[in-house]
Amino acid sequence: MDLNNSQLLRFTTAGSVDDGKSTLIGRLLYDSKSIFEDQLEAIQQTSAQKGHEGIDLALFTDGLRDEREQGITIDVAYRYFTTPKRKFIIADTPGHIQYTRNMVTGASTANAAIILIDARHGVIEQTKRHTFIASLLNIPHVIVCINKMDLVDFKEEAYQQIVGQFEDFASKMLIPDIRFIPISALLGDNVVNRSENMSWYMGAPLLHTLETLHISSDINKVDARFPVQTVLRPQSEDHLDYRAYAGRVAGGIFRTGDEITVLPSGFTSRIAGIDGPDGPMEEAFAPMSISIRLEDDIDISRGDMIVRSNNQPVATQDLEVMLCWLNNSPAKPRAKYTILHTSNQQKAVIKEIIHKIDIQSLNRNPDDKDLNMNEICKVKIRTTKPLMIDPYRENRSTGSVILVDDMTNETVAAGMIL
Repeated sequence: MDLNNSQLLRFTTAGSVDDGKSTLIGRLLYDSKSIFEDQLEAIQQTSAQKGHEGIDLALFTDGLRDEREQGITIDVAYRYFTTPKRKFIIADTPGHIQYTRNMVTGASTANAAIILIDARHGVIEQTKRHTFIASLLNIPHVIVCINKMDLVDFKEEAYQQIVGQFEDFASKMLIPDIRFIPISALLGDNVVNRSENMSWYMGAPLLHTLETLHISSDINKVDARFPVQTVLRPQSEDHLDYRAYAGRVAGGIFRTGDEITVLPSGFTSRIAGIDGPDGPMEEAFAPMSISIRLEDDIDISRGDMIVRSNNQPVATQDLEVMLCWLNNSPAKPRAKYTILHTSNQQKAVIKEIIHKIDIQSLNRNPDDKDLNMNEICKVKIRTTKPLMIDPYRENRSTGSVILVDDMTNETVAAGMIL
């Protein structure tokens, strides 16, 4: 079986207002034949009523915008589509600065980010902000779509100038893979089909790039991490002595016979067997959901982590975290929160705000200590019991945390461990 065929690619789209994001998503869905006929008929009718020639592609996503304008905030709109080569989930997030938290939410699980730039305007403040968030969230692949090439006569110089601007700015950030594609979402150039108007562009169109993006190496296959979600003890006649630990592999590869350590207790054992949804398996890797049986009877509960004995995460109560504040109410100094990390849950306090990042200029501000909605800052957090962590750059699963307000039970912040 071709691995790519079963692989799911999640990507997020970011661009400032009127960069053509809705049109681009519409064009992707329309040209890849991913739209139901009744949807298509409805949009054809609406386009005709509005006096458009042909189809207004932006209407595929604009229903959501209408709701937004009525004051119903849609955090992130997810769109699903499939081609013969791959399945896709698009996280469509609003681009304004007041929706920074939405972009962080939508991008947190993405394999790739599409950043749209208007060919007439080049790299602007919002481009920098979106790229910074993509870099902060460690999105491995960034595809820069330079849109509206039809409005600059499909000229290569206009394209190259923006590529230079973007590369100059992005060189300060850690983004492993950046690709540039000149497109016209409105006319369809280089979105699904190659452009006849830009014969100077030798690369692949956007859809082909998304279909062939190599994402299996983005998962950390080195550091074996298995946060335990629940203990399985069926105690049925067939499984009287069965005891296994269920969860989702958060990194690395586990094999039957591996020597493991259970954290935080430090007890060691060997893997007696691994069971998946279809029965026993010899090995399992991220992001599979499995259960692990051990040779020894050890006291293990939810929130513990099974790791390979010769490769362990850091167990600590003191974290340095890049935090995005998601809540309307500002952060309260020394207030207690519940911190969620993999399947672990502890009490925590924000000890110190080290510096805040000005999302427009990307400068650090060590003097401003107030943390309000949509703001990003570096903080020190202390937990009541140790968490088993890896830096976010090495493992997005074991390197991320969520803070929950104990009084309201609302999620107030999402963080990346440094």
